[in-house]
Amino acid sequence: MRCEAAGRGKARPLRTTQRPLGLHRPPRLEQGWAQGTDGDLLHPQSRQAQTTIEAWELLAVIPDSMRRQEMRPGGEAGSPAEQVKALVDLLAGKGSQGCPALQVPESTPDSPLGPRGNDAKIQKHREALLTRVGSGPELHDAAHRLGGLLLVEGLTDLQLREHDFTQVEATRGGWRPARTVALDRLFLPLSRVSIPPRVSVTVGVAGMGKTTLVRHSPRLWAQGQVGSDFALVLPLTFRDLNAHEKLSADRLIHTAFPHLGEPGLAPAALSRVLLILDGLDECKTPLDFSNTVACTDPKKELQVDRLVTNIIRGNLFPEVSVWVTSRPGAAGQVPGGLVDRMTELRGFEEEEVKACLGQMFAEDQVLLGWVLGQVQADRALYLMCTVPAFCRLAGLALGHLGRSRSGPQPLQLWPPRTLCELYAWYLRMALSRDGEKGKASLRIEQVALSSRKMVGTLGRLAFQGLVKKKYVFYEQDLKAFGREETPAAAAAYCFAHLSLQEFLAAAYYYGASKRAIFDLFTESGVSWPRLGFLTHFRSAAQRAMQAEDGRLDVFLRFLSGLLSPRVNALLAGTLLAQGEHEGYRAQAAELLQGCLRPDAAVCARAVNVLHCLQELQHTQLARGVQEAVGSGALAGLSSPCHRAALAYLLQVSDTCAQEVNLSACLGQGVLRSLLPQLLYCRSLRLDANQFQDAVMELLGSVLSGKDCRTQELSLAENQISNKGAKALARSLLVNRSLTSLDLRANSIGPLGAKALADALRINRTLTALSLQGNGIKDDGARAMAEALASNQTLSVLHLQKNTIGPMGAQWMADTLKQNRSLKELMFSSNGIADGGAAALAEALKVNQGLESLDLRENSISPEGAQALAGALRTNSTLRSLEYVAGGKPDRASWQLHHSWGGGLTANLLHDQGAQAIAGAVGENHTLLSLHLQWNFLQASAAIALGQALQRNGNLTSLDLQENAIGDEGATAVASALKTNTALTALYLQVASIGAAGAQALGEALAVNRTLEILDLRGNAIGVAGAKALANALKVNSSLRRLNLQENSLGLDGALCIATALSGNHRLQHINLQGNNVAESGARMISEAITANAPTLTVEM
Repeated sequence: MRCEAAGRGKARPLRTTQRPLGLHRPPRLEQGWAQGTDGDLLHPQSRQAQTTIEAWELLAVIPDSMRRQEMRPGGEAGSPAEQVKALVDLLAGKGSQGCPALQVPESTPDSPLGPRGNDAKIQKHREALLTRVGSGPELHDAAHRLGGLLLVEGLTDLQLREHDFTQVEATRGGWRPARTVALDRLFLPLSRVSIPPRVSVTVGVAGMGKTTLVRHSPRLWAQGQVGSDFALVLPLTFRDLNAHEKLSADRLIHTAFPHLGEPGLAPAALSRVLLILDGLDECKTPLDFSNTVACTDPKKELQVDRLVTNIIRGNLFPEVSVWVTSRPGAAGQVPGGLVDRMTELRGFEEEEVKACLGQMFAEDQVLLGWVLGQVQADRALYLMCTVPAFCRLAGLALGHLGRSRSGPQPLQLWPPRTLCELYAWYLRMALSRDGEKGKASLRIEQVALSSRKMVGTLGRLAFQGLVKKKYVFYEQDLKAFGREETPAAAAAYCFAHLSLQEFLAAAYYYGASKRAIFDLFTESGVSWPRLGFLTHFRSAAQRAMQAEDGRLDVFLRFLSGLLSPRVNALLAGTLLAQGEHEGYRAQAAELLQGCLRPDAAVCARAVNVLHCLQELQHTQLARGVQEAVGSGALAGLSSPCHRAALAYLLQVSDTCAQEVNLSACLGQGVLRSLLPQLLYCRSLRLDANQFQDAVMELLGSVLSGKDCRTQELSLAENQISNKGAKALARSLLVNRSLTSLDLRANSIGPLGAKALADALRINRTLTALSLQGNGIKDDGARAMAEALASNQTLSVLHLQKNTIGPMGAQWMADTLKQNRSLKELMFSSNGIADGGAAALAEALKVNQGLESLDLRENSISPEGAQALAGALRTNSTLRSLEYVAGGKPDRASWQLHHSWGGGLTANLLHDQGAQAIAGAVGENHTLLSLHLQWNFLQASAAIALGQALQRNGNLTSLDLQENAIGDEGATAVASALKTNTALTALYLQVASIGAAGAQALGEALAVNRTLEILDLRGNAIGVAGAKALANALKVNSSLRRLNLQENSLGLDGALCIATALSGNHRLQHINLQGNNVAESGARMISEAITANAPTLTVEM
């Protein structure tokens, strides 16, 4: 397993007690908990950027100046060394307030509640922990988010192999759907039959707040709020452990927590101890579980990495619970078989981003609104702000920019739109005193020379650390940079966030590459035949493309961004020379595009090239592909550059955020190259691409991966047979993200349906499935029915146009008698006839789950209708005998609802069958919509339905179009409208209605206050009917849509309608097409409508 031993992205000092040379007693393990924790940049006012001096002086005086600052909190840094320290503290994530190390008072009184002995020592330990971790506001602010961890099933390939930024961008800032476990239940069993975990691992990208979490937890334990099952909680960090070459297990505890006493309290003998190991990614030597020799002697000294390995394995302290925190890449060092519980720390939700920025700018609501607007306007910036540390860093930079803006804005004061621009603003803030309240600003030019030296020195440290995968720096690292004299009390140093190290590394490389005559990555000293910046830029790009773990991705982005005009304008005179980017920019863009290999999958490295081009402000490629996506011309763009640009847009485009529609534009080769990126798309449409079974094998492999985030997938109108269906079915056995699958209009047949049905017996996430038009026949329907007998998750099933007969309907009916999860069943355009209808009717009498049933075009006669009517009298859940349950389709099954119609449309009900249905409707109290179009109905059927409407108080939609109900039937329905207060939509298209029927409807509309839609298209109401409706419109206040298309209104009838609208302000849409008004009449009517109802939409 490939793992990255990467840093935390925070800064805090590691102070060890100075001792005479020759003593072998190891230095006392101490932690600086308060400084620079994951995700904890301090409030802008708590850090003041100061004038700078040469970096070596800074690093040498950190401990002394820190002690002086702690002695006079709130005091102003006075000496040059203190001034420099303040600047680097800002870059390094150190605040002005110090945090006491773990020091217990010489005499700590026993708690009045605790007895002597062990209890007294435990109480003393609680007090020491409270002193150590403090109770700063950042702990209280984070308590809600840290209170629940996501329970995950291991690490994904994305987490193990990619840069932290890539993880956030690829998943669009979303988190895996997972159960949450409360912090106080982290080491408790999840069920009555499970056992408590011994080893728990919590992962999160840099800046997510892992160290804040392990400060928060011991504090709550010390206060008695959580962890009552543990007698002791012992928090340690790998930064502390890195200061030691060898330790024994016993000495590890007693040197870290000496107040526990040597013989008095032996943690190895206790079964109620929690050992916290924070920051595995910072361990100096990667853990090697394969080659570490087992050790069970707690007094034997081992190398630190081997000691930790034996503790996790349980060879040492087997009864002690172990909690490890880490960035995801390094967490893979611990074999999955040793991890009893893995959790993930989620980032900010949208409201939490607002709350975080709101706290930073609580005193300036105008500035807060501006900063929020900038974050929300840039999707890429917003996604990264889901990481708490980045959100605060972005807030600091944007706040500084906001305060600097006044009057006309030059180029450098435009809001940042790239990562490098944001960090350039952050650096400007660090190099100036513009953010300091109550003091005159110090011009950035005044500190340009010294700041360039300082940033250059820190940049070299950052770059070499990045190359060597080193993110925490110690005394020996400082010596490696030519400083022989080091502080007496060694300090541990790292940057406030990993990205800051990458930015300074890029700044160093940018400057050094213009004069270096050897490879900066190796410092080999061998001169290159070609010198210059572009040679070094090519080397950096090639190394970034070759780094499988992506650790140089963001470094290359920053390096590219330093060539952009806006960054040059921002940093000109400090780190960059004015206009020097112009000679390199075009060639750098060409070099980057040359890194995209043909016929290769679009991996994260290729997508990063597009991020680099965006930083470079070379946006032509991405913009061209985006325009092609919008215009439907994507099929002609298939080069490696175009594919990479499309993958990039899938991450950052607002258009692709909710739905990615790649229908009728992808070939198999393009799809194959895009697969690594498509699996992160939430909603994906791949309709009409002529995909065959081989493509389904590829898609199946993607859907089977842990990384898959796709929730909705549409593969309609392709060429998928039973083999392709079987490949998809295999993926459904393990997939945990897909909720909706549309295979409409393929050819999977009975065998494909059976494979999918077998998968449904196991799958517990899929909620919507469409197999419409796949020829599954009775055998396929039987397989699906048998699966539904055990599946309790699927709620939407579409089986239209599948040649299913009465036997298939019987199988489905038998299942419906016991299934309670299916809500929508589309069974239209089959051939179930009266036998199938009767079977389904019997099921409806006992079924308590189905809400929508579509039986149109099934040759159902009055006999079948009578059976269904009997079911409607007793059924209490069915809401719709139509296509879409409850009205508009919901987002969860968008791809399954693609046409209109439904219910009992296009059957053979005749008046007898409709009368039976009407009788049931009069008694039913749940049905909301009824579609009976194209059923050979006449006036007697409409009369029966009218009588039912007078008794029914719940039906909202009635469709009788294409039935010859005539004026008599229309009058009956109109009579019901005078008293009915539920119906909102009435469809009477092509119903043989004349003037008399229209007059009756007009009289009803004059008193009705609920009908919103009336469709009379294709009748013959004439001028008289138009006048009647016009009179009604003058007083009606409910109608929103009126369709009078093709009704022989003539010019006079249309004008009557138009003039009546002057008193109606509720109508939103009217259709008057096909009424023989001629062009001049249409213009006259349009002008009248515009004058009388300017907001009304009219179709002429």
